[in-house]
Amino acid sequence: MNSLASLRVALVALRVNALRSALAMLGVIIGVASVIVLVSISEGTKQAVEEQIASFGANLLIIRPGSSMFGGRRGGAGTADPLTDGDVGAIRNEIAGLAGVSGEVSTMSTVVFGGVNWSTRIQGVNPDYFAARGWTVADGRAFSGAEEQSGRRYALVGQSIVEELFDGADPLGQAIRIAGHPFEVIGTLERKGETSWGQDQDDVIFAPLNTIRQRFGAGISVTQRDAVQTVYADIAPGESTGRVIADIENLLRIRRDIPPGAEDDFVVGSLAEFIRARNETESQLGLLLAVGAGIVLLVGGIGIMNIMLVSVTERTREIGLRLAVGARRRDIRNQFLIESIVLCLVGGLAGLVAGVAGTLVYAEVGQLEIVIDPVIVAIAIGASGLVGIFFGLYPAHRASRLDPIEALRFE
Repeated sequence: MNSLASLRVALVALRVNALRSALAMLGVIIGVASVIVLVSISEGTKQAVEEQIASFGANLLIIRPGSSMFGGRRGGAGTADPLTDGDVGAIRNEIAGLAGVSGEVSTMSTVVFGGVNWSTRIQGVNPDYFAARGWTVADGRAFSGAEEQSGRRYALVGQSIVEELFDGADPLGQAIRIAGHPFEVIGTLERKGETSWGQDQDDVIFAPLNTIRQRFGAGISVTQRDAVQTVYADIAPGESTGRVIADIENLLRIRRDIPPGAEDDFVVGSLAEFIRARNETESQLGLLLAVGAGIVLLVGGIGIMNIMLVSVTERTREIGLRLAVGARRRDIRNQFLIESIVLCLVGGLAGLVAGVAGTLVYAEVGQLEIVIDPVIVAIAIGASGLVGIFFGLYPAHRASRLDPIEALRFE
């Protein structure tokens, strides 16, 4: 018998016992479907996180005041002395490997244009902020360092502001009032969308840091009139994140008179560290998914082996008859092995359909992005075929070793 004839016989045998074949395939179906669903959701989540990180700036360092000590009691985060323009300038001028450094102060305020009011986030920043945070100017321009220092009343608006205040019209050159103060719109920013926690990143207005500090008192402390709430530092491509962080920490310890051995009263956070931790978590999750899917396929393979052994027993006289009329033992072995492989491959294809359908339903119900990776699909189908070979080999070998005379006598 050639392979095509063996395949034809295998399909007939599986069709005769359709219900039993379907039950035998169930483990393979569940295994393949679960792999596709879980990996697709995981890849979709990974892509969403990567897009979110890119919107923040993948090489971004975030520097904030830490906790302070009062009479032996520790205050909360941000209670230490604030960072200042001097710290921003020192980091910019003395730390090698930075593409840009910006301070930031932030406040909420009502913005008015014509007869429309809108409450939004107002952020005072240095010119380097836009490159450091990955903001792109869509139309118009950003303000310069000289304009920031002089406290010019300029504003760059996000796309949500364009829609809410200007009804989508061109806002360049228009005057808006922020808490009663007139500001000229000199630029609009590319859309960024929502963060993973649902915050609209485009619902924001940027203005020169000194302007916001002078007009609104944002970021000003009792002791530091040039305080900033946060410092953003963009690491240049190819530079060592660990080295840059260590240099910034050493510089700030000196500037803030922190004695040797004492804890820092500031925090330097790195998105690169977050990415590394996320990748480690994803690797562990991927390993768990692989182990879980392997267990399910293993159980399905055992079911396949059981069904094939039953099939060998039921068809003992048929095997004896084939051997008696001249079939070679390898023909018998190949026939049952092909049956096992076909059983698993059909189960794998059914699992593929179920997995893709389940992924699409989950994405629709949960309003989530999903990514169906063709490589994972191919691996899942290939794994189901390997299960058929591995667990079908013993029943096929057992069938091929039957004695023709004893097989013909079998009742």
